[in-house]
Amino acid sequence: MSYLMGEYDVIVIGAGHAGCEAGLAAARMGKKTLMLSINLEAVAMMACNPSIGGTGKGHLVREIDALGGEMGVNIDKTFIQSRMLNTAKGPAVHSLRAQADKQRYHEEMKKTLEAQENLDLKQGEAVDIVTEDQGDGGKRVCGIVMKTGAIYRAKAVVLATGTFLRGKIFIGESAYQSGPNGLAPSVELADNLKKHGMKLRRFKTGTPARALGKSLNFDRMEEQKGDEKIVPFSFLNDRLEREQVSCWLTYTNETTHEIIRKNFHRSALFGGQIEGVGPRYCPSIEDKVNRFADKKRHQLFIEPEGSATDEMYIQGMSSSLPEDVQVEFYRSIPGLEELEVVRPAYAIEYDCIDPLELKTNLEYRKISRLFCAGQFNGSSGYEEAAAQGLMAGVNACLSIDGKQPFVLDRSEAYIGVLIDDLVTKGTNEPYRIMTSRAEYRLLLRQDNADRRLTRRSFEIGLADKSRYDRFLKREEETEREMDRLRKTEVLPSQVNSILEKWGSSPLQNKMTLAELLKRPEINYEMLAEIDPQRDPLSWHSMTQVEVQIKYDGYIGKQLTQVERFKRLETRRLPEDLDYGRIDGLRIEARQKLDQFRPVSVGQASRISGVSPADINVLLIWLEKERRGKKDEKGGENQ
Repeated sequence: MSYLMGEYDVIVIGAGHAGCEAGLAAARMGKKTLMLSINLEAVAMMACNPSIGGTGKGHLVREIDALGGEMGVNIDKTFIQSRMLNTAKGPAVHSLRAQADKQRYHEEMKKTLEAQENLDLKQGEAVDIVTEDQGDGGKRVCGIVMKTGAIYRAKAVVLATGTFLRGKIFIGESAYQSGPNGLAPSVELADNLKKHGMKLRRFKTGTPARALGKSLNFDRMEEQKGDEKIVPFSFLNDRLEREQVSCWLTYTNETTHEIIRKNFHRSALFGGQIEGVGPRYCPSIEDKVNRFADKKRHQLFIEPEGSATDEMYIQGMSSSLPEDVQVEFYRSIPGLEELEVVRPAYAIEYDCIDPLELKTNLEYRKISRLFCAGQFNGSSGYEEAAAQGLMAGVNACLSIDGKQPFVLDRSEAYIGVLIDDLVTKGTNEPYRIMTSRAEYRLLLRQDNADRRLTRRSFEIGLADKSRYDRFLKREEETEREMDRLRKTEVLPSQVNSILEKWGSSPLQNKMTLAELLKRPEINYEMLAEIDPQRDPLSWHSMTQVEVQIKYDGYIGKQLTQVERFKRLETRRLPEDLDYGRIDGLRIEARQKLDQFRPVSVGQASRISGVSPADINVLLIWLEKERRGKKDEKGGENQ
């Protein structure tokens, strides 16, 4: 028997990393919001690796933070080790990564949700959505149904189900229905979403074993310490001080590989039990051994799961082999000879949607105001999920208010690249963000995420005034300092002895401090010796000053490229355009354009099956339409 339990503006189904950002964004934008989780222990749960950030992913976390999200704030509270990756390369690919105390990460996020105004967090399983006719033949979501029979009405709903939808775990020959980390799966909701017309498919991911730290011999491994200078994820923090733990590096060997090879037949992956498609960029150890047979070893990191536990995460060694085989191959690795497994590795299959069925604002095309986010959209990773959750939460609010969607394009954010890739190109495997996916990555650095996004977020009502004022203050001090460096000149007699000490060529004539800073061997902090009277800057502003001045020429070139890109992005395509009546379009292009309904010529150009020649046809057609309307208007005025 069903009964009404309450009414909300926005309901978020799922409280993982996507759900947390969606719920917080909606509540912070003033909407009465309900967040539901099958189990409250799943709130911001790190079911796999106990870390936030990494190559490409660190950019997403900074962007989430710049927009007013919570992931960066929460990891700054709860990290136990922090490292900046790729520092030997240019700033475009520098990526921050932090080991989390996974239990504290969950607890702090749960406390934040519980304290958030306009937000109710409840434990319970949603099993169906409720829709109503819009009057134009379409459907609109208007609520959800709980397993208990309770009904909650809503003006918008966000699906952020993670890997729970018809979750199924595989460990060797054993397979059973389960959500991640032994929690209950969501089966009824998956069945009912199909009844609403959703075409669900199966993806797969996996996680390695957890070992007892006291059973490991760290003397046989390479120590990996955190950075001395800790760089925060959140723009609300300038510097962080914390005692850090070490991680450890070791390697597989030929014995390890031989154990795995002789047990291929017992792997769920090779035995045919798993039907879901796994992530190419994060393969299981048996997949690595099979695909890279020529490699003598594979590296793995031993990472602490938190300060209140002795569990260690074995990164790089996910597996669906049986437990006895896992113990055997783990113990063949230096430092793991007496390893005791606390939790075995497993693979997990789950249902997800084809993201080609979503609009650019993450709204499901066939049901109005039903938004989708996270691994449900075919992505992998906490950071990708959180980014989509935030955008889905924001757009749910804007749709209720009848406002234009908030969409970031590929030149504005990695979030824009992520969502555009998903909804325009689709994905045949769990999608992972990478710096190589971004055409304009010199502009989309992690250090300038606030300069790109905070003003826009404040304008739509997500970033609060306190964050915005801090941003404006940093902007002012950054611009002031760059202007000062470009105007302040130094003489050879003042600086040549210092330059010699630095191994930098001496000056023949006077030079500005900005010109000196462009030298690759000189950084902004070093300039203090030449320029001792300068005002102190925040760490974020110092980074901006250095990067903006050093890479000024390259940045200018990329901005020119973005202008060309924007011209195609701003050429809008009518929503009801009949592509069948445009002469010159190939049949495949007509079919693809009619199926995906791109919002712009730029988006159309990225659809598989639409050629540059088809784009030229579209541009010519748009120009003819523009001239025709102009002529009609001119005739009316005569």
